[in-house]
Amino acid sequence: MSDHKFLLSRRSFLGFATASALVPLAACQTVTRTPGKSAGVSASATSIVQNIRSSNGLAGLTADSVLESAALQQAGYMASAGRMSHTTGWGRDFATRVRNNEIHGIAAENIAVGRMELDKLFAMWMASPPHRRNMLDQKFTRYGLAYSEAASGSSQRYWALVLAS
Repeated sequence: MSDHKFLLSRRSFLGFATASALVPLAACQTVTRTPGKSAGVSASATSIVQNIRSSNGLAGLTADSVLESAALQQAGYMASAGRMSHTTGWGRDFATRVRNNEIHGIAAENIAVGRMELDKLFAMWMASPPHRRNMLDQKFTRYGLAYSEAASGSSQRYWALVLAS
């Protein structure tokens, strides 16, 4: 991958695989869903992120609009597909999304689905070893967080958090 400005660590990849395995997925998808409300919410999560990092002896993270845009793309895809996945289609994996959004350095992604507020979302990620490792990786300095609702009027949200150096 020397021609790319992206480094995906084995640990991050394993975290992705673990995150996908945490939620049962349907064997096939035959209905196309239209996502409901979508929002980038990085600014709303700043105090939670800073508390998590500082309570673990780490510097805070800066909300980043480029990372939030990449997170919003992923959340929207998952809401449209009706399933959690780090891949948005054939040949459109996390590494591709990182390159296409011109995210440089190392990066990782946490995803989730559920009817939850930010405090519960981050508590869930902190309780999961691979997601916790991503949140507490001292190499990361920036983050972007977004969600997309499963369908208009639904309170089921697909969440994506993108972390980068």
